[in-house]
Amino acid sequence: MTTLSLFNIATITITLAAFFGYINHRLLRMPISIGLVVIALITSIIVMFVDIAVPQLGIQSAVRLSLAQIDFHETLMKGMLSFLLFAGALHVNIEDLIHRKYAITLMATVGVLISTFLIGYAMFFLTGFIDLEIPLIYCLIFGSLIAPTDPVAVLGILKTVKVPSSLKAKIAGESLFNDGVGVVVFTILVAIATQSSSGGEEIGAFEMTRLFLLEAGGGAVLGLATGYIAYRALKSINEYTIEVLITLALVMVSYSLSYALHFSGPIAVVIAGLLIGNSGMRFAMSESTRDHVQTFWTLLDEILNAALFLIIGFEILAITETTSNLIATLVMIPVVLLARFISVGLPISLLSLKQKYTPGAIIVLTWGGLRGGISVALVLSLPNVPEKESLLAITYGIVIFSIIVQGLTVKKVVERFVR
Repeated sequence: MTTLSLFNIATITITLAAFFGYINHRLLRMPISIGLVVIALITSIIVMFVDIAVPQLGIQSAVRLSLAQIDFHETLMKGMLSFLLFAGALHVNIEDLIHRKYAITLMATVGVLISTFLIGYAMFFLTGFIDLEIPLIYCLIFGSLIAPTDPVAVLGILKTVKVPSSLKAKIAGESLFNDGVGVVVFTILVAIATQSSSGGEEIGAFEMTRLFLLEAGGGAVLGLATGYIAYRALKSINEYTIEVLITLALVMVSYSLSYALHFSGPIAVVIAGLLIGNSGMRFAMSESTRDHVQTFWTLLDEILNAALFLIIGFEILAITETTSNLIATLVMIPVVLLARFISVGLPISLLSLKQKYTPGAIIVLTWGGLRGGISVALVLSLPNVPEKESLLAITYGIVIFSIIVQGLTVKKVVERFVR
């Protein structure tokens, strides 16, 4: 098969996103992100059945080869994610986050760790009953990549669901930060697994803590530094074309420097986005510039979102599904939800002793904690170990359930439990 150029791949992706988006708007009327996943998933299933009925056409193989040319991990984690996170952070009120800093911090840190270990150990014991032997370290790795909620999916759904501002701030704030923490935990656990398999020196608790603080803290400091430099540059001029370029450069420089320095890129971009979206918008931009910057980032956010969720829908063609993997997925869906319930329930319950929280907050935070492309990208980045195929299939199944089932019903959950 002829290798497609980057431009051709982008052309096909955007064209399909536009076509499927049009079908969704005219017929399905779902939120655009969910609609694209559903239509792409249906299209993928049709392709699979046609391939079974007429194997000589080789349609599925052709599509798989095309998907293989899109390095999902590189495309999302080192490309799209930086822009999506910045766009999301740009519209979050930092005063709301500061007012709820304890809840957001606990859920984004302690909550992720609780989920990681609850899911990891549950998976290790439960998969043993279905003859799917996955080592504990890889079960914990799975826990770390599925524990954090996906800010892209969560923020996309928040646009379509009306929730109290206090609860919205918790959901948005947690989703923006817990993916950065989750990526750090994932990186540390993969390093442990790699060291163990190669017979190298094991990473101890002190080293894990040091790596965690270095990546998370370094990312936050870098985001503040680059964000402040951009803020001063924005304040010194009044030319919207240059100011839009400055925000674009800020995202790319922050993310690139983070990878070079081994800091958390997601955390750096979120911090920079919060600084520009609040102080930058208020004190460093004219009204005209503010409108242009917001329009640019809103449009970029929607385009990248459409492309991302379209690719997620098609990824099923790249997965080898087995009976064991399917059973494991069905078993792990309620486990992941239960772990999510516990990981948000404990911090909120403890803090509610001193502060009043929105009734039904724990239920909404549990059900509204969607998983998305970040989980798929992380599992695809794993080294080629025997467990990777199973972990990919289980992760994909949970992500699809999360986006479609949870995404389509979160509005009813909010209406039912939030008063």
